[in-house]
Amino acid sequence: MTTAPWRDHALPAAARVDDLLSRMTLEEKTAQLYGVWVGASTDGDGVAPHQHDMSVDHDWDELITRGLGQLTRSFGTAPVDPALGAQALARAQRRITEAGRFGIPAIAHEECLAGFTAWQATAYPVPLAWGATWDPPVVEEMARRIGDDLRSAGVHQGLAPVLDVVRDPRWGRVEETIGEDPYLVGTVGSAYVKGLESAGVVATLKHFAGYASSAGARNLAPVRAGVREFADVTLPPFEMALREGGARSVMAAYTERDGVPASADPELLTGLLREEWGFTGTVVADYFGIGFLQTLHRVAGTPAEAAHAALTAGIDVELPTLKCYGDPLPAAVRSGQVPEDLVDRAARRVLLQKCELGLLDEDWTPEPAAAVNLDSTGNRILARRLAEESVVLLDNPDGLLPLAPDTRIAVVGPRAADALAMLGCYSFPSHVLTHHPDVPAGIEIPTALDALRTEIPDAKVTFAQGCDVTDPDTAGFEEAVARTAEADVCVAVLGDRAGLFGRGTSGEGCDATDLGLPGAQGELLDSLIATGVPVVLVLLTGRPYALGRWHGRLGAVVQAFFPGEEGGPAVAGVLSGRVNPSGRLPVSVPQVPGGQPWTYLQPPLGLAGEVSNLDPTPLYAFGHGRSYTTFAWEDGTGGEEPAETGTDGSYDVSVTVRNTGEREGAEVVQLYLHDPVASVTRPDMRLIGYQRVAAAPGEAARVTFRFHADLSSFTDRAGRRVVEPGALELRLAASSADVRHTARLTLTGPVRVLGTDRRLRCETEVSGVE
Repeated sequence: MTTAPWRDHALPAAARVDDLLSRMTLEEKTAQLYGVWVGASTDGDGVAPHQHDMSVDHDWDELITRGLGQLTRSFGTAPVDPALGAQALARAQRRITEAGRFGIPAIAHEECLAGFTAWQATAYPVPLAWGATWDPPVVEEMARRIGDDLRSAGVHQGLAPVLDVVRDPRWGRVEETIGEDPYLVGTVGSAYVKGLESAGVVATLKHFAGYASSAGARNLAPVRAGVREFADVTLPPFEMALREGGARSVMAAYTERDGVPASADPELLTGLLREEWGFTGTVVADYFGIGFLQTLHRVAGTPAEAAHAALTAGIDVELPTLKCYGDPLPAAVRSGQVPEDLVDRAARRVLLQKCELGLLDEDWTPEPAAAVNLDSTGNRILARRLAEESVVLLDNPDGLLPLAPDTRIAVVGPRAADALAMLGCYSFPSHVLTHHPDVPAGIEIPTALDALRTEIPDAKVTFAQGCDVTDPDTAGFEEAVARTAEADVCVAVLGDRAGLFGRGTSGEGCDATDLGLPGAQGELLDSLIATGVPVVLVLLTGRPYALGRWHGRLGAVVQAFFPGEEGGPAVAGVLSGRVNPSGRLPVSVPQVPGGQPWTYLQPPLGLAGEVSNLDPTPLYAFGHGRSYTTFAWEDGTGGEEPAETGTDGSYDVSVTVRNTGEREGAEVVQLYLHDPVASVTRPDMRLIGYQRVAAAPGEAARVTFRFHADLSSFTDRAGRRVVEPGALELRLAASSADVRHTARLTLTGPVRVLGTDRRLRCETEVSGVE
């Protein structure tokens, strides 16, 4: 028996795919370019925008005779026992391979933003919490575990991470982002990509590009970002995740920028992504994004025109189903409307990826290799660690925390006794189970109330809800105030309810008019404070909220960004003192609800000044976070005279961090760049490096940042990325508002134009100090 060249392991993947393509009909090639979403709801309460009016009926048995590119969310559409789901997916793959002439299986993809979005799978903290850890290695380990779970169930591609940089915290999807700084997003996001890809799962970067810059923070609204903001804030995390993380897929954003939808933008998806950055993987559509070129953007008149625009731009795969790349596409090719070489180009990329995944091999098998356990003990241990590192102690002015072990505690608030308070929009219980109210969560999720009772067993704990998350009704205030008046301390657990398309206060399509706490929660907090009993505010949210109204009136403030299934014990551990808080803010916390959008990346006129009566200075700055121990910063680099290096040179910046307290803790040393004079306006400060340092009492570590001039680069008036000569300040800081040491540096030599080989990361070194 002679093996066809495309089945021959000894041949290069490109040769195998070229041989296979030469044998395929037009319908067989286009079948590789779309997914099918089996079992998706067509009513108005779906999990994707316009799901109810964008879904397409199809004859499954007839359809798979052509082959199939992708299977959409076999686990993430409805509650399915993981072991049974893996078997069902394997059976579906068998049917696909048996029905088609070439026996090519589909790529199965799932959401995995905060864990595998499947029933009974570990619900990890959301990406905003990853950012709060400032700890890429632990994020990488989480992603590897997510990847292992996906692979164990027969899934090949994960639709994560989100690399959008927060530009307006009112946007509902802030919880899905890593923060408001491109360097933090890029480094943490790249760690996630490395972890997922190390498990053999294709990581999908989203949303490329500009989605988070939508006008008015409205989901899918037009993007107003200018050329330099787009190049210097929006794009760098994607470039880093491709170059350093090795991501093999990119998802086109829903949004338009300057009148051009991302899904129809060849300059973005081909010129920049492939020709300049050298990306060779697949570009997939966000769900229904190609169809939206016709229905929402109105740059196409028919599904075939939308398919033509998307293929021309560089979208290889239509997800979640075959609205435009199905029957309309081959018909358009045969009529001469769409060149067949566009289909061939996309099909080649898809098949190359399938070849990489082993899906073209004769010995490929869909059956799970081992038992499927999506919430293992190891997963939960890591979820706890990540949650504990992500909790941010914003304030503790009089040392009220940790709480005394035998105190009387009144726990109050709508988030205290609800397990879903721990979970973000893309966790399975929040994303899917709301449509299946009779199905249990499938995982253990201790509430804040239960966790606190377990954590401090000798305390007398009472509870009153006080109010709902969004309902303005204040009828429950009376009981909440009574319980508080009887206690030594009140723990007020307030925040968000994650949801989709207006069904929550945070999540996709749940954008906020301002940054005031939802519903009557602010008034409830006022009532609790008025009792005179010290109040510890615990926030379980998907975005920062304005807290200036209560500044100086609270005993302590603890911020947790949807910390996952182990978030309750993590928060309780911080309140008890078992956990020494080490999280740092990945987003600024504003003073007042209005005056947004604002992030710390502001040029001079974006800061407080005499030209406006509005002061945008945040209450708690980006990078801020307190601890139960203290750290001294000693012997920082920097003298009276500035050092010099060339525009292609480097310079080491160091500081010694010593734990001067009585317990072990972690400090996050942050390096910021200040550029006093440039050819275009620059942020007053921007993060270019950081290092998390754990130290026992009395222990010290020397942290050295190896700054390279490339890290000072920006986009000039001609659209080039340049390093300009001149003065710089390298600021060692505990937050963007807490500079501890400054090193002055002068770059000498000519303006230097950078290419795609520029340095993206500030390497660090940590050494022990006697």
